[in-house]
Order: sequence, then structure tokens, then C-alpha cells
Amino acid sequence: MTNTIQLRTYIEDQGVKLGHVANVLGISSNTLRKKLNNEQEFKVSEAEQLSALLRLTRDERDNCFFGPVH
Repeated sequence: MTNTIQLRTYIEDQGVKLGHVANVLGISSNTLRKKLNNEQEFKVSEAEQLSALLRLTRDERDNCFFGPVH
């Protein structure tokens, strides 16, 4: 499951709009919302694209997508 709180913090800290995130990932805003709310899982390719967009380190990425959920 996605660590939604941490991921949303990174998105907000970068000043990136959710609509832009959805565009970059090639998904709708509704699908992004579902993924951020853990109703759907991020694909590995989406996690990589989002990590690159947010300039996350490997540890930050792993905490968001592969680590314990808070």
C-alpha cells in the first residue's frame, strides 16, 4: 500500500498540482485520487515516474511505495 500521507507531503512540498501529476502519469484525476486513497495500486512504472517528477531519493520512494504504511 502507498504511504499516502508522505506522498501527499512530497507533492505539496514540490508545489505540484494533482492535475499535473495525473497528466504526467497518463491517468485521469479520478484514477489518481483512487491511487492516493489506496483504492487502487500504483503501477511500478507510475511510481517511478512520480518519483522522478518529485525528485525523490531511493529511500523516499521506497518509503512512499514499498515501506510501512502510516
